[in-house]
Amino acid sequence: MDSIRISEDFEVRLVGGARAGEGRVEVLHNGEWGTVCDHAWGDMDARVVCRMLVYKRIGSVSFFHAYFGQGTGTILMNNVVCSGHETSIKDCSHNGWWTHNCDHSEDAGVRCLRFLAVDVRLVGGSNAGEGRVEVFHNGEWGTVCEDGWDNDDARVVCRMLGYNPSDSVSITGAHFGQGTGSIHLDNVVCSGSEDSIKDCIHNGWGSHDCDHSEDASVSCGTTTTTLVKVRLVGGPHSGEGRVEVYHNGRWGTVCDDGWDDNDARVVCRMLGYKSNYPVSSNSNYFGRGNVPILMDNVACSGGEASIQDCGHNGWGSHNCDHSKDAGVRCVEAGSVVKLVGGSRAGEGRVEVYHYDEWGTVCDNGWDDNDARVVCRMLGYKGSVSYSGAHFGRGTGPILMDNVACSGSESSIKDCGHSGWWTHRCDHSKDAGVRCVAATPVEVRLVGGSHVGEGRVEVFYNGGRGTVCDNGWDKNDARVVCRMLGYNPSNSISFSGAQFGQGTGSILMDNVACSGSETSIKDCKHRGWGTHSCDHSKDAGVRCVVAGPVAVVRLMGGKRDGEGRVEVLHNGEWGTVCDDGWDDDDARVVCRMLGYNHRGATAVRSAKFGRGSGSIHMEQVACTGRERFLKDCLHGKWGAHDCTHSEDAGVRCLP
Repeated sequence: MDSIRISEDFEVRLVGGARAGEGRVEVLHNGEWGTVCDHAWGDMDARVVCRMLVYKRIGSVSFFHAYFGQGTGTILMNNVVCSGHETSIKDCSHNGWWTHNCDHSEDAGVRCLRFLAVDVRLVGGSNAGEGRVEVFHNGEWGTVCEDGWDNDDARVVCRMLGYNPSDSVSITGAHFGQGTGSIHLDNVVCSGSEDSIKDCIHNGWGSHDCDHSEDASVSCGTTTTTLVKVRLVGGPHSGEGRVEVYHNGRWGTVCDDGWDDNDARVVCRMLGYKSNYPVSSNSNYFGRGNVPILMDNVACSGGEASIQDCGHNGWGSHNCDHSKDAGVRCVEAGSVVKLVGGSRAGEGRVEVYHYDEWGTVCDNGWDDNDARVVCRMLGYKGSVSYSGAHFGRGTGPILMDNVACSGSESSIKDCGHSGWWTHRCDHSKDAGVRCVAATPVEVRLVGGSHVGEGRVEVFYNGGRGTVCDNGWDKNDARVVCRMLGYNPSNSISFSGAQFGQGTGSILMDNVACSGSETSIKDCKHRGWGTHSCDHSKDAGVRCVVAGPVAVVRLMGGKRDGEGRVEVLHNGEWGTVCDDGWDDDDARVVCRMLGYNHRGATAVRSAKFGRGSGSIHMEQVACTGRERFLKDCLHGKWGAHDCTHSEDAGVRCLP
């Protein structure tokens, strides 16, 4: 039985579960143990209980109707409503101690996931999800030194805290203030896939050569400065559930009038999920809420940062009841896939993610049809299957065996298999694949009056062509600008051959991007070469605010706002040598591209890959206040003693 004391008069425990980490929730208040009624009980409440018991909060699952058996005695709490970030269930709103209209057939329960031996917190940020990283070790909180600190390390910290790690950003230089006391870790080297920072390589606990001016920080990329929050309630796993919004100090549901996938996309983005696969649901699919109905006729375009920016009837104005509560699913239900141990991108041991756990696939029955599905999920084209742990043995659970795909499935979870965790293997039989890269798509802008604007032309299958403006909008423009290394936030779409008519092929028509794609090839369209246009309808974009010539771009990064710095000089793009490259130089680059210059970080040693062609600048020495990189002190254009192994990069904050 799990139990932990929070104060002299408050404690929580789980009773009646088949294993540690699950059971009926019971709390101790004023010397008396009692149960919790399941009215309004959801996964956010379960997260708080699991955190109290030192379990991992992400993946916590709520249970209803005395799933772990009926308790006896007092029912102490009812209508518990947690945001998920509280440190104790007693800090969540509820009816008041002993106030309820339940019996023990409605006792609430939880199932928590794996124990974390090391805890982590963020301190000093202006929003939840950002701050100085502090870890708890041997009974003491301490900071982390920034030596070697990068986005892979940030991903692990954000994952530990329950955030989607995809948009994590590492920040150095005690950006959120200097800590005090111990410095626990230095030279942290994570791959980005670890469950805990304790699993990453480091110097050893307490071994460092730093002071607190080098405290490491992260931004987990999931917070918003708005007063509106959102949560999902009643789903069987993380990333799905009934949508509830927090406005003016209270939680409420959303009526499903007009509710669609664009609305779901915004909700999922607010929660830190990628918005590639959002699915909206109607008619209380995830159960009826019992809080006020706060929104109706929500009409999002899909590109908004917050649901409060979408059109709706007005707060509290609706003509619904809870039979019409809206819901979403933010992720492909069930599993995610990655390749590990390969010598290049697109090959490796197959690992799938299921119920907050990565595991391998047994090679019994593994063939090219199974490989085809895995490679398609990862955006590749052709595929070859491998068996016998060809890419090395994995560790941890074996999640799938006897996988039998036809080859046409969109996800490996849709293929027949023995059942999750059911297998007759060891890791000497881990399955692998080698995928063939899909046909690359490149993009350029032609005919603009300055860099960063022009007619959109794409390169596909060996030929260049234009894009028809049917349905062309700012979401499509965002994707084009992102591909070119610009901040996509201020992208503007143009139609009617604004930048002149192209010649030759028209390769795309009716492009419909959500705005979050990394390439225009991932957006819906009619099919390559299929269109109903002529060149009078060529689409265009403007990626930067018109004015002084933009002469910088970021290339090779994994997210918006990071990459190798390339500058345009005398009509040619070239890189910058990292001799003398520092955060002041990075601030100027980030400001030029429309990002927040505070927290800009310099990156060296071709971290984002080696460029090609000319190296334009060396010994750049900015104060950080210049408007353009060309205004900073630097050596003569084109004069340097560097190679592309020294290409400079930056990481910008949104």
